[in-house]
Amino acid sequence: MPINVLMTVPTGPGVGLTSVSVGLVRALEQQGLKASFFKPIAQPQPGDEGPDRSAAMVAQGSTLTTAESIPLQEAERYLYNDNIDELMEEVVGRFQDSIEPDSTVIVEGLAQIPGHPYATRLNKAIAKTLDADLVLVTAPNKMRVKELEHHVEIAAGSYGGIKAADVIGCILNKTTPGSLGAKSYGDSFAQRSIFKRNFKLLGQIPTAEELTYPRVQDVADYLDARIINAGEIETRRVQSYTLCARGVENMLEALQPGVLVFTPGDRTDIIMATAIAALNDTKIAALVLTGGYQPSESLMQLCGKAMAKGLPVLSVDSNSWDTAINMQSFNKEIPLDDKDRILLVKEHIARCIDHDWINSFARNQEERKLSPPAFRYRLIETARELNKRIVLPEGEEIRTIEAASICAERGIARPVLLGNKAEILRNAQNNGIEIGNGVEIIEPTTIREHYVSPMVDIRKHRGLTDIVALEQLEDNVVLGTMMLQENDVDGLVSGAVHTTANTIRPALQLVKTSPDASLVSSVFFMCLPDQVLVYGDCAINPDPTAEQLAEIAIQSADSASAFGITPKVAMISYSTGGSGSGNDVDKVREATRLAQEKRPDILIDGPLQYDAAIMEKVAKQKAPNSKVAGKATVFVFPDLNTGNTTYKAVQRSADVVSIGPMLQGIRKPVNDLSRGALVDDIVYTIAITAIQAGQAEAKAN
Repeated sequence: MPINVLMTVPTGPGVGLTSVSVGLVRALEQQGLKASFFKPIAQPQPGDEGPDRSAAMVAQGSTLTTAESIPLQEAERYLYNDNIDELMEEVVGRFQDSIEPDSTVIVEGLAQIPGHPYATRLNKAIAKTLDADLVLVTAPNKMRVKELEHHVEIAAGSYGGIKAADVIGCILNKTTPGSLGAKSYGDSFAQRSIFKRNFKLLGQIPTAEELTYPRVQDVADYLDARIINAGEIETRRVQSYTLCARGVENMLEALQPGVLVFTPGDRTDIIMATAIAALNDTKIAALVLTGGYQPSESLMQLCGKAMAKGLPVLSVDSNSWDTAINMQSFNKEIPLDDKDRILLVKEHIARCIDHDWINSFARNQEERKLSPPAFRYRLIETARELNKRIVLPEGEEIRTIEAASICAERGIARPVLLGNKAEILRNAQNNGIEIGNGVEIIEPTTIREHYVSPMVDIRKHRGLTDIVALEQLEDNVVLGTMMLQENDVDGLVSGAVHTTANTIRPALQLVKTSPDASLVSSVFFMCLPDQVLVYGDCAINPDPTAEQLAEIAIQSADSASAFGITPKVAMISYSTGGSGSGNDVDKVREATRLAQEKRPDILIDGPLQYDAAIMEKVAKQKAPNSKVAGKATVFVFPDLNTGNTTYKAVQRSADVVSIGPMLQGIRKPVNDLSRGALVDDIVYTIAITAIQAGQAEAKAN
C-alpha cells in the first residue's frame, strides 16, 4: 500500500492544476522517492485524442505507468443515475491498478471548467474514498494578497476548512511580477494568518515566459499553413510575432530572435531583409507569407543560404492583419508530443515545491535505485551550493554560451567564457541568449602574458621557453588549463569543438595526476529509464593492465559514491566466475582480486558477463552467491574497445542519455565534452566539474 496519498484540488478555474500535479510527481522523483500518479476521471480538452493529458505528461521523462482514467461521459452517467458509490468503487479499482507499493501517490482532482459544476462534489468524494490529504492549488489571478487569503479559505471550506487534519496546505501558482514582485507577492502571502498548524504554503511557482513558447510547427498547424521551407520548424520556438507591412528601414528592429514575421507574400524587400538577418545568425522563428502570394523561384534561390541556415518559411491565404489577429486565439496548451516543453514545465514546477516537505515522505520508503531525475537534481543542487568558478575555453561557441547563461541564471556555477567579447555578445544576441551579470567574459589577449612564467616553470625540464610558452597559450584550452593550475578558476570544461586529446593533453602536462593516482581514467553516467549506471573506462585507456584496471575500478566506485550512487562494482568479461579461461579473463580476475584487497569497503565482483551483472534472473543462474551480480551500479570494462563499443551501443540502441566522460585521477577537475554535445549536456558537465572541484578542495583540507 502507498505511504502517502496527496490529492491536488483547485481553488478556482485556471489555476494550472495539471501542471502542478505533474510537477509534484517530478519533485518526488528528483528526491529519489517512489512516486505514483492517478487521474481518476479524465477531462479532455477540445482536440485531445488518445491518453489523458495528465497521464501523458507524467510519462514524459519518467518510467511511471498510470492506469487509464474513467471517461468523463461514464462518470457523468453514474452521477445522472445517482450511483456515486458505484463510481467510487470504479475509482478504487483503477487506483489499485495504478500505484506502486510503498509509494507516494499524487492524485489529480477535477479542474473547475465550464460545464463541469460537479467538480468539487466529485473531488470531495474521491478524497474521502482514497483517504487522501488535500493540497489546494491556487493562483493570484490579479487578486490582492488579502483577497487571495479569503479565496483560499473559502475554497478550503468545501473540504472541511483549513483546520481540517487532511487539508494540509496550498501551492501558489502563476505568480507574476507586480507592484510587489513575484517573490515578494508569494512571501507576503506566506505570512498570512491562514498558514498555521498543519496548513502550510507548500510551494510558490512564478510564471516563466519561456515555458509558453510554442514550436513553429504548432503555429503552422494552427494556421493551416503551407510549408515553403521547413528548416528548423520542429525546434524553433515563437517568442513573439510582428506584422511587417512598412518599409524595410522601419522594420529592422523587429527582426529579433524568436520573432514570427508576418508579411505579404509579394513584399520581396521584407523577405530579403529577413533572409539577410538569418544569414547573420539571427534565429528568427519563421517567416509567414500572407495573402496567398508565392515567392518566385529566383527569389527562393537568392535566399537559399538563409533557408539552409534553418529559417522556416510558411504561406497562408489570409491577409497579414487577419492572420495576426487570428494568432490571438492560438491555444498555448502544451501539445502532448512537445517533449522538451513538457519536461521544462515539470522541472520548473518541481524546483519551486518545498523540498523539506517533499523529503518528509522519505521516512518509510525503502532504498531505491537513483533515477535520472533524482541524479540530475542532485547534480544541480550540489553544484549550486559550491558556487565554483568554471572556465570554458570555447567561449565563442553558441552551445557553450547558452550553457554558461543557464548555469549563471540558475546559480549552478560562475562560468568564465574565454574569447573575443564582441563575438560572444554578437552570437548571444543573434541566438536570443541573454548574458547576465553572472557570466564573466575574458579576452585571452588581456591575460595571456600573465601565465607565461608559471607555464615555463612547470615545463622547464622539457626545455620550454617564454616564446614557445606564449605561442602555446594562443590555444584557449592551454590558457584555461593554466588558469586552473594557478587557482584562478576551479575547473575546466572543453570539447564542444575540440578533440578529447586537445582537452586532456594540456591537463596531463600542466595540472598532472592526483598524488594517489597512477593514471587518468574516465566514467560515463548512463541515464537509463529507471536508474543511473556508471561505466568506466570508455574513453581513455586502450588496454589497461590488471593493476591499472583495479585502479580504474576503485576510481569509478569513488566517483559513483560521490554522486549519490551506491557503488556495486562489476568487473566485466566474456566469462562469469571461474567458467572461462584465457589471458583476457585472467586479467579481469586478477584486477578484481587487487581491487578487493585495496578497498575491502567496496562491493566488487568479477569476472562477470554483462547480463549477469545487470539482470537478476541471469545472476541467480550464473552467480547465485554474488552480492553484485544482478544489482551492479558500476560497470568496469576490460579495455577501451569493449567499453566504448558497449556505451555507444546502449546509448544509441536504447536512446539513453549519457553524461560524460568525466575524468578521474587528474589533480584538478578537467572534463571533456562530445563534439555533438547538447546544451543540457554542457550544463550537467559544468555541474559535475563544480562538484569535483568541491571534492578536491575538501580532500586537500
